[in-house]
Amino acid sequence: MTPDPKSPALRPLPDRLLDTLLHRMAKDERAAKPHDWLAATILTVRDQVIDQWMTSTRAMHAAGAKRVYYLSLEFLIGRLLRDALSNLGLTEEMSAALAAYGVDLAQLEELEPDAALGNGGLGRLAACFMESLASLDLPACGYGIRYINGMFRQRIKDGWQLEYPETWLAHGNPWEFERRETAYLVGFGGEVTGSEAGHVRWMPAEAVRAEAIDTPVVGWRGKRVNTLRLWNALALDPIRLDTFNAGDHLRALEGEARAERLVRVLYPADSTPAGQELRLRQEYFFASASIQDIVRRHIQYFKDIKTLPQKAAIHLNDTHPAVAVAELMRLLIDEHNFSFAEAWEMTRATFAYTNHTLLPEALESWPLPLFERLLPRHMQLVYAINADLLRTARRREGMDDHAVASVSLIDENGERRVRMANLAFAGSHSVNGVAALHTELMKETVFADLHRLYPERINNKTNGITPRRWLQQCNPGLTGLIREAIGDAFLDDAEKLSALDAMAGDAAFLERFAQIKRANKVALAQYLKEHLGISVNPDALFDVQVKRIHEYKRQLLNIVETVALYDQIRSHPERNWTPRVKIFAGKAAPSYHNAKMIIKLANDVARRVNSDPSVDGLLKVVFIPNYNVSLAEKIVPAADLSEQISTAGMEASGTGNMKFALNGALTIGTLDGANIEIKDRVGDDNIVIFGLTAGQVAANRAKGHNPRQIIEASRELSQALAAIASGVFSHDDPRRYAELIGGLYDHDWFMVAADFDAYSAAQRDVDLRWTDKSAWNTAAVRNVAHVGWFSSDRTIREYAKDIWGLL
Repeated sequence: MTPDPKSPALRPLPDRLLDTLLHRMAKDERAAKPHDWLAATILTVRDQVIDQWMTSTRAMHAAGAKRVYYLSLEFLIGRLLRDALSNLGLTEEMSAALAAYGVDLAQLEELEPDAALGNGGLGRLAACFMESLASLDLPACGYGIRYINGMFRQRIKDGWQLEYPETWLAHGNPWEFERRETAYLVGFGGEVTGSEAGHVRWMPAEAVRAEAIDTPVVGWRGKRVNTLRLWNALALDPIRLDTFNAGDHLRALEGEARAERLVRVLYPADSTPAGQELRLRQEYFFASASIQDIVRRHIQYFKDIKTLPQKAAIHLNDTHPAVAVAELMRLLIDEHNFSFAEAWEMTRATFAYTNHTLLPEALESWPLPLFERLLPRHMQLVYAINADLLRTARRREGMDDHAVASVSLIDENGERRVRMANLAFAGSHSVNGVAALHTELMKETVFADLHRLYPERINNKTNGITPRRWLQQCNPGLTGLIREAIGDAFLDDAEKLSALDAMAGDAAFLERFAQIKRANKVALAQYLKEHLGISVNPDALFDVQVKRIHEYKRQLLNIVETVALYDQIRSHPERNWTPRVKIFAGKAAPSYHNAKMIIKLANDVARRVNSDPSVDGLLKVVFIPNYNVSLAEKIVPAADLSEQISTAGMEASGTGNMKFALNGALTIGTLDGANIEIKDRVGDDNIVIFGLTAGQVAANRAKGHNPRQIIEASRELSQALAAIASGVFSHDDPRRYAELIGGLYDHDWFMVAADFDAYSAAQRDVDLRWTDKSAWNTAAVRNVAHVGWFSSDRTIREYAKDIWGLL
């Protein structure tokens, strides 16, 4: 890219920094505090980002290019300064410029708050995809909600998870730009009227104003800057002065409070009717504003709404934005006068949908009365779409009553509910899974009858991660070593990492690889000492499971095996045990009782193990609070062993497995999600696989396996469970875990007991492997060399070619 002659990029960087500090922060360099320098650094970099942002936008309009609109309820973008500096190639120059004033860039980067715009893999995937779209020079806009407080900030007190609001916006966000001119009314409730001529009009009972706030997304080498557009909610009348002046001050501000709650918290608990209503309002708010904006932009630049499918690819990231299908139908029929058939054809040609889960509770559905009360016009359209769908199903040979009921947008079993996943499937021309196994299971389970009806619609797009953040930025030591060994080609094409395989037998290279890994472990150990007061040995095996806390992810299996290992070490101190540091992190949904109990158990076990001198130096257990992107960037490069131990058939893909492997950790895992494809890429000798397959899990559930018999037949498992259930780790409440452990005896839906012995044996295999450090490091290097295929660049190319029609 050639800078504009007037661009600030042509002035020396130290001068630009000082000018920003003085004229935009009103601070003299001698009085500036670290937060002032952080703001000045971001604003200085931002000026250069803006230049390329404008260039990218103008080029897109001039070319009349087709655009991708990516709708996601989460965008877990993390900190942006280091990302922007790295992708623009400014890291070294900025570090030197700041050093001239006695300021350390790395320390400034730590001051930037994580954007609280997501929670887990779904949001992090969306962030990786946005970065890859820009890096591949593909025009795209992400749409989501600008959450004021995110999901929550996790604190651990006495081992219990406590939820506090994230305050990432307390001091503003220098990366965002308000677009007050880009605002739309989003209505709720009211009634629908029709004329004799067939025109339909929805008259909402209430409305809020959705206002756009844009954040630039910088691609690799500054090739393109795309837009992440997030919606803020504003009341039409922020205060009723008559009510306020009458003395009812709280009621006077009700409108503002109703609007603000739409953007206050990610995933408000939906265990109550009020919580369900707020979630549906949130999803419609963001979907409606996004679709209105897409239609407005299309008409502005392409004039004719009929060309929407040719110029716009709207992608639904899971079921949360599925109501967008009905919203586009509403706009096309009610405001642009298309017939139902014409609108439905255009809608299906425009939308695509990614499914991320096979868990029934995660396939959103809404009580029909709630949906109809809040969105009466959309309920009419859902019925119309469903009529077309059911008639098509009835005409298809072999579709019996059960199959027809299965494809319906209305679930008639018990309380009638609107099935959002079925709406997304029916309204899209492409439906994809995110790993090979997951995609096949979609066809066989949750979408079996829809797949029979539309056999060409489901396809696979295995997830990926951006190697810029998850190798180059978070692990500069390893990145530098790889550049010395194989050159720089992998920086632009992660699959070129395969050249590193030739170094897996080089003793000198392996020694330097091990030194870098140890340095990363020392850095994490210092963080744990500083923030948690826990000392760990960087020469121990760092065994890591960091992810959202959920029973299917089986943190409980890991903890129970840790208890069994603790007992074995104490019982047999004469054995040559491998020193381990067991590291856990992750948040449990506020209303998810068992997940919160698992967090408490991890902390109770940690308290007992870490204070026992009989295992000192051999076993430590750590739960790190408030897991987020920045914390992951510290943990991932330091991990030796990556725990990917979900119940087979339940993890759609996973992306943590890819991040750890890319940074030289060996995976211990089940044949689930992308573990299968990682195994195929890195080779059987460089991964540790255990446990039941997805087919075996399904068979066990179908025949009704006997977990009690399994537990009683396993000495280590039965002793570990007895210790936990009897209060060995909960002296203050001996019955605390009786119900949690009792569930394993009664039904063991997630196959914790069924897989325990295989998992324990696999961990002892890991111990044996660790004793041969050369062989371990060889396997670790082979992991790095062969997981470049899991770059989100490759994934996005597949989306762009096969689904969006951009390549």
